[in-house]
Amino acid sequence: MEIWKLLFFIPVCFALNMTPGPNNLLSMNNARCYGFRSAFIAGLGRIAAFSVMIALAASGLAVVLYASETLFLTIKILGAAYLLWIAYNLWRSEVSPVSEIAIIQNRFSLAKQEFVLAAGNPKAILIFTAFLPQFVDVSASVNEQFFVLGSTFLILELAAISIYAMFGIYLRQWFSKPQMAKRFNRACATFLAVSGGNLLFSRQQ
Repeated sequence: MEIWKLLFFIPVCFALNMTPGPNNLLSMNNARCYGFRSAFIAGLGRIAAFSVMIALAASGLAVVLYASETLFLTIKILGAAYLLWIAYNLWRSEVSPVSEIAIIQNRFSLAKQEFVLAAGNPKAILIFTAFLPQFVDVSASVNEQFFVLGSTFLILELAAISIYAMFGIYLRQWFSKPQMAKRFNRACATFLAVSGGNLLFSRQQ
């Protein structure tokens, strides 16, 4: 793959990775509640979902999925419903400190939550079917280029997870009071609910 094309891809891709969205917001809130390590491990669930999507895009299956209105609508409804479910639980969540044992027990469920949230967002399918292919030269090895671009995307996504998690740690100092923490949880819940509603009623295009 041409180095100049990769150098152009990296800043554009990182801007996309850093865009505030449900998964990044979830990483920030997980770090505030459970610590940086738990938020980072949970973020690996998102990485797993994106890895599957990149593999599908490389094989061309994601294009078929995006072209199918029924499948796309099904994913949209499930993704929106899951976002609303997370928002509901976050709104009602307790703000008391959790123990280290509880943190360890929750890491798998947090990772699963990140995975489902990422996999249930049809906009992610559009990213991998419309964004990545713009940097692929069809006259060269397509799979090799998708591997390089996909790996770069995932590395930058890990950086975004870390940055949002660190910001969540910083917020912990500001929201140490239960009342402030509850307000933050409900602000996050509101944002997730709005995102879910927007996803549910947005057009496929």
